[in-house]
Amino acid sequence: MMNKQAIIFGASFAAIAVILGAFGAHALKAVMTADKLLVFETGVRYHFYHSFALILTGILFQAFPSKQLKLAVSFFITGILLFSGSLYAIALLSINGGSIGSLGILTPIGGVFFILGWAMLVVGVATHKPMKG
Repeated sequence: MMNKQAIIFGASFAAIAVILGAFGAHALKAVMTADKLLVFETGVRYHFYHSFALILTGILFQAFPSKQLKLAVSFFITGILLFSGSLYAIALLSINGGSIGSLGILTPIGGVFFILGWAMLVVGVATHKPMKG
């Protein structure tokens, strides 16, 4: 069941990343500075990478079911929400001169969750024998 959920989350997050990427490319170019548009695009790029990581983890879970792969899924989701979400907020709030202030710390925290997700993926695959069949 976890593998199916990871794949569904990954595909759903990828669809959202497509929508946000199109929004950035078309609607935000006219109202956002180039440097803030780059911040937004960085959020979209990492959003995509980790949507694919969720799909990959779901597929790998079928062969290597483990607590570590379950953690990887949670860490990738948390990373997308914190890292990409904070970059989206930084960029969007800048349109009217706003900022997220001290909540900018969410970006590197989200990055740590991405790293933890990849580490759990490595450990989960490296330390578990594949299921047969």
